[in-house]
Amino acid sequence: MPRLPRLHVPGGCYHVILRGNHREDLFAEADDRYELNGIVAQVLEKYEARAHAFCWMTNHLHLLAQIKDVPLAKVMQLIAQRYARYRHKQLDTTGHLFERRYKAWLIDTDAYFVALIRYIHRNPVRAGMVVNLDDYAWSSHHSYCGSESYSWLCVDFGLGLLGKTVASARRAYRILIDQQDYASEERLFDDVHPDDPRVLGGDAFLKSLAPPRIVPRSRLTLDELIEQVCLQHGLSIDVIRSKSKHRRATDARVEIAIRSRDERIATLTHVAARLGRSHAAMSQLLKRRGSE
Repeated sequence: MPRLPRLHVPGGCYHVILRGNHREDLFAEADDRYELNGIVAQVLEKYEARAHAFCWMTNHLHLLAQIKDVPLAKVMQLIAQRYARYRHKQLDTTGHLFERRYKAWLIDTDAYFVALIRYIHRNPVRAGMVVNLDDYAWSSHHSYCGSESYSWLCVDFGLGLLGKTVASARRAYRILIDQQDYASEERLFDDVHPDDPRVLGGDAFLKSLAPPRIVPRSRLTLDELIEQVCLQHGLSIDVIRSKSKHRRATDARVEIAIRSRDERIATLTHVAARLGRSHAAMSQLLKRRGSE
């Protein structure tokens, strides 16, 4: 079954998970996380998006993001590209730093916003990295407690759902976050809507989204996309179109096919023809990579 297109709801809040490629570590030292903070700040400002909560784990990222008019895909793509470029420069390497497709759920803020803040912040505890969340520096937990602030992080909405005053909201947050209710955390994503796995919410919320909105078609042409991916991978177009089975060339072909589909640039048949391959060969490649 083909993947559903990304949901684009201006003003919508999304829980985003972005993982390192092959679950590899994304950070080597504290400065790497500081660099990511700066990149996130720049991209959110550029696209007028907001972050309501975050947690930078070792090999993946959690973000509770609210978009405006620019689709989430564009926001996440730029964050991933800029941080990957930074890490590649540090490591003097190329290739994919992140998995090609991030996970995202459009959430019913009335029903799940507070639960998601708790879920995101308690990741280090569930992973056994710390016992006390106060000992984990790389999340917005400290901002909700009032001991830290980021110019690009919005805590007012979340706190407003927890109490009428900042003081009462922070007390309620502390009680919420200290609850050792692992079962409810694990059950949270059981509420992904059975008719639309892109949505964390009930029937009423899903109906409120009608008519469905999808990510607009990319302005890139297929040739422009191929050129862009080649530059990112440090490969020539001739190599991409050749019979080479080198991992980097194969990765680039897969990325071109996936982005063409997700950004509605071209069909797999057109991509295969442009890359000098048959539709069947490209389809088999995507299946082997678990991308179809």
